[in-house]
Amino acid sequence: MRFLCLYKSGNAEGAPPTQEAMDRMGKLIEEAMGAGWLISTEGCLPSALGARVGLSGGNFTVTDGPFTETKELVGGFAIIQAASKQEAIEHTKYFLQVAGGGETEIRQLYEAPASASVKR
Repeated sequence: MRFLCLYKSGNAEGAPPTQEAMDRMGKLIEEAMGAGWLISTEGCLPSALGARVGLSGGNFTVTDGPFTETKELVGGFAIIQAASKQEAIEHTKYFLQVAGGGETEIRQLYEAPASASVKR
């Protein structure tokens, strides 16, 4: 099973990580990719550089950052492979220890059954 992990940092948005924190995270990423449970991961730039786009009643709204609810901002994501939700939780606990805190939302990704593949 694949899971999307949305990370919300416990640190102030835009605060750059220390070199030590970068080294720890680099080691975790290398270890996790080598072990096969980390598929992809990226960090996000500050919300001041972003926008939120909405559609309601046929009308679009665009709101430029920065966004005020910083505790709800996604600071990065990972896509991981795990045998169960519990295993995904254990991987996430390990990540949060290395990251130094914060919160991660874990969502299982939809995977179409093999019989649903497109035939040409």
